Amino acid sequence: MADKKYDLKDVRNIGIIAHIDAGKTTVTEGILYRTGLKHKIGAVHEGETTTDWMAQEKERGITITAAAVTCYWKDHKINIIDTPGHIDFTVEVERSLRVLDGAVVVFDGKMGVESQSETVWRQADKYNVPRICFINKINQTGGDFYKSLDSIHRRLSKRALPIHLPIGSEQGVRGVVDLVSMKAYVYKEFHDHELTEEEVPADMLEEVKRYRSLLVENAVAEDEQMLEKYFEVGEEGLSEDDIKKALRTAVLTGKFYAVSGGDGRGVIVEKLLDAVNWLLPSPLDRGGTWGTDPKNGDEIERKPDVGEPFAALAFKIATDAFVGKLAFFRVYSGKVEAGSYILNSSSGERERVGRIVRLHADKREDVTEVEAGDIAAIVGLKGTTTGNTLCDPTHPIVLESITFPEPPVSIAIEPKTKADQEKMSLALQRLAEEDPTFRIKVDHETGQTIISGMGELHLEIIVDRMKREFAVEAAVGEPQVAYRETIRKDGVEQEGKFIRQSGGRGQYGHVWLRLSQNESGKGLEFINSIKGASIPSEFIPAVKSGVEEAMANGVLAGYPVVDIKVELYDGSYHDVDSSEMAFKIAGSMALQDGVKKAAPVLLEPIMKVVVVTPEDFMGDVVGDLNSKRGRVESMDDLQSGIKQITAFVPLGEMFGYTTNLRSMTQGRASSSMELDHYADVPGNVTQQIIAKSGK
Repeated sequence: MADKKYDLKDVRNIGIIAHIDAGKTTVTEGILYRTGLKHKIGAVHEGETTTDWMAQEKERGITITAAAVTCYWKDHKINIIDTPGHIDFTVEVERSLRVLDGAVVVFDGKMGVESQSETVWRQADKYNVPRICFINKINQTGGDFYKSLDSIHRRLSKRALPIHLPIGSEQGVRGVVDLVSMKAYVYKEFHDHELTEEEVPADMLEEVKRYRSLLVENAVAEDEQMLEKYFEVGEEGLSEDDIKKALRTAVLTGKFYAVSGGDGRGVIVEKLLDAVNWLLPSPLDRGGTWGTDPKNGDEIERKPDVGEPFAALAFKIATDAFVGKLAFFRVYSGKVEAGSYILNSSSGERERVGRIVRLHADKREDVTEVEAGDIAAIVGLKGTTTGNTLCDPTHPIVLESITFPEPPVSIAIEPKTKADQEKMSLALQRLAEEDPTFRIKVDHETGQTIISGMGELHLEIIVDRMKREFAVEAAVGEPQVAYRETIRKDGVEQEGKFIRQSGGRGQYGHVWLRLSQNESGKGLEFINSIKGASIPSEFIPAVKSGVEEAMANGVLAGYPVVDIKVELYDGSYHDVDSSEMAFKIAGSMALQDGVKKAAPVLLEPIMKVVVVTPEDFMGDVVGDLNSKRGRVESMDDLQSGIKQITAFVPLGEMFGYTTNLRSMTQGRASSSMELDHYADVPGNVTQQIIAKSGK
């Protein structure tokens, strides 16, 4: 089956995305079971699942790395990426969505829309990924399809409408009614291998008709021809094929979402697979992808066609103990063969394609070539990292890369023994290649290695992987906040002069800089306003380089300076003594002195914190968040007796919060947090931070 060539219209590249513990991995397991890849369904809590193959994933019952799996259903080939739900690994979702064509958003039927459900929904909006919704766990106590549907309407979109309604509730769920075919599909036993087609149960008929009318009315709204026909002949006059076509058109707009529901492990997964084939886009539906020509910067398109030049995006790097480095890639056009040479246009290096493997989670099958629209992995690419474009060397193109947030949490790490020293730097380097939100730097003053990540759990997993996969024992320090510095005064002018006269050739660099605030998140904007020849053009890059170097260490507490505009507007030079080095130092001096005059402030990362707690503990939780300089944004009812609190709290106040929250609520509350923005640190706290930094 795997060797068969699939027409592009029959290929689906989908992601399964959701809040942590909504059951994404279980749904993937159910899909693999139904499509015949597995003989039994692995249970997450027993560490038996296919896509959670890392030791830490099996132990914690959570997905950390997105795993790619290929399966086949009713003459369609489906590439699935099972993504993590934990906020610290949100980058895995981001980079997967960049290369996917469609997504299945899984919701916990007992909880409805949760905080991370909103985050992944926004990420899918950002990449304009069409999606269908699957309300999971409706067969469990407290599982409620209609309540969850209502929370989708309230918090995500009113245009999410059921294509299936469940028959029965909680443990009594025994099938679904298909609102398009108007048939019921039921099973006798939970582990039955097939659904039996029956008539719609009489007691559901009224409700089924109401939901069907709503579905048809919304679906035809996106298709002009179908809308006209609907006005002419009404709902009864539309055939099943008409409705299916209208629904597909509506879902592909990315503004309409079909909703199904069931139990991820049950036989109802068949209906979800049918919906994936019928509603989600193929690479042809998504059309061509655009990039730039590295030679001249012109925009060029690559169509999803084998006849086009090869272009692909590497969206994930993984280290495998047996085969080495795996680069997961999505092919947008053309094809690539094992043994051929390709160009990494992001780095300018040529790479040889050794082995190409198709992945079934942690098992892999060698293939000789991969064509447009497909997802696979190449073994042994040396210089390729996440977000790099791989292409035909004779037709270079650079596709839009993936942007990653700066990690807000840092810890110092040191090897426990001398023997671990070399192994540790190798391990950290490998892990940084895999994960673009994990950074390493050496503090030159203390000689310590500092690692940074998206949260405490993220760094905990990194240290754990070093120990298991690379046998490195390391001691870690207290978590540190990645503060930043910026200015709050515009138009500050500062001279920078570096002059050394000693026997022989001297040094001469002289600049005038104008400093102003920049928009948040914009970083450095360097403006060259030199008119005439007060500074020769060959020295301008050196001035910029000096400015960038000086920005690495701020004037308040030594944290990086961000979000400033620096205008080079005047200066002078010496025919003999001027050099790039002299102008670099002059630029650096001017920046440092200018920042001191421009009302420098410290910035701290502010986290969006979401706490789900029983109502009894709400007062304590809110009081605790307020005591941490937090600002409570909203308090919502999730279900009876359960509240969701959303607050914005400085990261510096949040270390160890999970443990404190457990003890405050007898272990009954849960929380998640993500970096939201940077904000000015209050004056009294600034003084404490400066005192600690020893500046």
